[in-house]
Amino acid sequence: MSPRKIIIDTDPGQDDAVAILLAIASPEEIDLLGVTAVAGNVPLPLTQKNARIVCELAGRPDIKVFQGCDAPLSRKLVTAEHVHGKTGLDGPVMPDPTMPLQDQHAVDFIIDTLRAEPAGTVTICPIGPLTNVAAAFEKAPDIIEKVQEIVLMGGAYFEVGNITPAAEFNIYVDPEAASIVFKSGVPITMMPLDVTHKALTNKARVDAFRNMGSKVGTMVAEWTDFFERFDKEKYGSEGAPLHDPCTIAYLIKPELFSGRHINVEIETTSDLTLGMTVADWWRVTDRPANAMFMKDIDTQGFFDLLTERLARL
Repeated sequence: MSPRKIIIDTDPGQDDAVAILLAIASPEEIDLLGVTAVAGNVPLPLTQKNARIVCELAGRPDIKVFQGCDAPLSRKLVTAEHVHGKTGLDGPVMPDPTMPLQDQHAVDFIIDTLRAEPAGTVTICPIGPLTNVAAAFEKAPDIIEKVQEIVLMGGAYFEVGNITPAAEFNIYVDPEAASIVFKSGVPITMMPLDVTHKALTNKARVDAFRNMGSKVGTMVAEWTDFFERFDKEKYGSEGAPLHDPCTIAYLIKPELFSGRHINVEIETTSDLTLGMTVADWWRVTDRPANAMFMKDIDTQGFFDLLTERLARL
């Protein structure tokens, strides 16, 4: 099979960075057409910069990086420096990137790519707020039916929220955008907290990154060292979840994951549950299924894949 064409839409973030690295390290399965940055974990000037830092770290300054929306469709931006640090990639000191930022807006790149490629051959992987993707769908509705699949990190149900009691961060930042995407009719596979919270680092797994003896391995270990502190304190867990790489791992080895095809609706009006992904796991409504909601992961298989692929860089 030929590699799967993807666009990664991202707000890096240490775990976003690992997702980008995993995609770059997997050319047999992944053809990375471009990286689009969105405001989320940190503001847009930092997310586009961080995306370029990661591409350069992987030795791929040729990858095209585009900056997109600097705020949600209709709300003020909420960020997550308390998790990722003031740069979004806190931990090791990173040199500023020298590779260029593309002049084209990320939304236009998404539109032009989907119009240019054969229908059903491009997968979008949003691992931040869904603003860029929703803006593209609103601006160019003709592209919606051309998307092969959306594989996203976002949402929660059994695990409930991580930014509010009810909402996961990526969905909460721009719930209107999420609602547009989930109502679009595009096939959606979602990696919610229910599955990503099972993709936990531990000392042996982080040591495996560090022991690669490479710049990439060291950086990933140091990012994880920084990133872990927040979740260890919050959840009392042994390590931290690597949320975003789950999307890329699914594209490489879908058998690592299992879930159900169900209806998922996005709450956009309630002050109490704004941004909640209301997942009809037990199929108690007659609302049609619109998302593959992943719930379980082969955690060791996931980390084995991650370690094997990152060692290539």
